[in-house]
Amino acid sequence: MMGMTTRIECIFFSEFHPTLGPKITYQVPEEYISRELFDTVQVYIITKPELQNKLITVTAMGKKLIGCPVCIEHKKYSRNALLFNLGLVCDAQTNTCALEPIVKKLSGYLTTLELESGFISNEESKQKLLPIMSTLLEELNATGACTLPIDESNTIHLKLIQMRKDPPIVQEYDVPVFTQCKEHFIKSQWDLTTQQILPYIDGFRHIQKISAEADVELNLVRIAVQNLLYYGVVTLVSIFQYSNVYCTTPKVQSLIDDKSIQEECLSYVTKQGQKRASLRDVFQLYCGLSPGTTVRDLCSRYSQQLQRVDERRLIQFGLMKSLIRRLQKYPVKVIRDERSRPPRLYTGCHSYDEICCKTGISYQELDERLENDPNIVVCWK
Repeated sequence: MMGMTTRIECIFFSEFHPTLGPKITYQVPEEYISRELFDTVQVYIITKPELQNKLITVTAMGKKLIGCPVCIEHKKYSRNALLFNLGLVCDAQTNTCALEPIVKKLSGYLTTLELESGFISNEESKQKLLPIMSTLLEELNATGACTLPIDESNTIHLKLIQMRKDPPIVQEYDVPVFTQCKEHFIKSQWDLTTQQILPYIDGFRHIQKISAEADVELNLVRIAVQNLLYYGVVTLVSIFQYSNVYCTTPKVQSLIDDKSIQEECLSYVTKQGQKRASLRDVFQLYCGLSPGTTVRDLCSRYSQQLQRVDERRLIQFGLMKSLIRRLQKYPVKVIRDERSRPPRLYTGCHSYDEICCKTGISYQELDERLENDPNIVVCWK
């Protein structure tokens, strides 16, 4: 379903009339584009040769118009050329990137139909455009897809492709976790590298560990996971350890307010083979996370509540849904002293996760080293 951000307000067909000049022949709904608006933008609708066959987006009078002006030159036409444009109109604030391929494709289809059968230049066949445009407007707004039979041998297929944001850069200490049931994932649809690493994506192995165990080069794993992130197949969480510290976010309230989140959460965090966990216990566990409280502390304080709850999946679900966030440790070197190595990592910009991944030392070793160095302080954030 198309969101309001990409709603099409109007579809128009404009052409160059040999005596009247540029005009709107059809528009759905009728009279949506005023004479004043058309006069303002007509030079971008029926254009000079420099702008022909190019996507053009113009904003005027609170509307955004997207078109691809077409010029077919042939001596059979009046003035030796046929100029037309089938375009879309949206609100000026609309992000129209997702609509641009639709406009380009329609322009190509109509050009082909004209070259093959004179579809546009023949007044009788051109009238078919009006019902086509009505169907197009209705179906693209309703479902984001449209199939239009033109005649016995021509059918137009259009689909709005969702424009996604660029995913974050995947680091070697990030942990990928499936956003949906892994069994629903169709392995054969993906490239060979992705297929090779899939068995190792379990929500607990970090990128560096996946690379080592799957025997795939680290950068290839990062690229494959970034691709999965782009399509929303996985999300990233931090490395799980019992020494980790977490705190709740305001979104934890959604566990009380939203029934669908409750159902999803309780199904996700309940231990296998156990009776379903209670919402009271799960909410109490999340609220027990606070600065200064490790997961180990939580387990010892709430052993009763954890009888039916898997603490690892509790943390995992909380991170995925932003109900909680991890408090990370960042070492900062306060005095320049060459004895503390590697100093470039002790700037307050590199977390324990990153330092341990890059140096190969354990959390415990890093803790011991930093505790013995008076020139280093550890910040939590």
